[in-house]
Amino acid sequence: MKVQNITNIDKFFQVVDACKGKVELVTGEGDRLNLKSKLSQYVSLANIFSNGEIPELEIIAYEKEDVERLINFMMSE
Repeated sequence: MKVQNITNIDKFFQVVDACKGKVELVTGEGDRLNLKSKLSQYVSLANIFSNGEIPELEIIAYEKEDVERLINFMMSE
C-alpha cells in the first residue's frame, strides 16, 4: 500500500510498533526494510524525515489487522 503525507511521524511509528506482524518499507530500489526495527526507523529512513514529514512511502503489512490499523491511521491523519 502507498501511504502519503505523514506529518505525525511519532504516531506513525507507534502504529507500526502496535502491528502484530511484519511491516516493511519498499525502497525505490525495491529493497524491503523491516519498519518494526528501530535501527531501520532511525538510520535507514533518516533522510526521508529530514524535513519533518513523509511525502509518500510504499509499505507492506502481512496481517489483515495490521493493514486495517495502518489504513485507520492514514484516514485519521
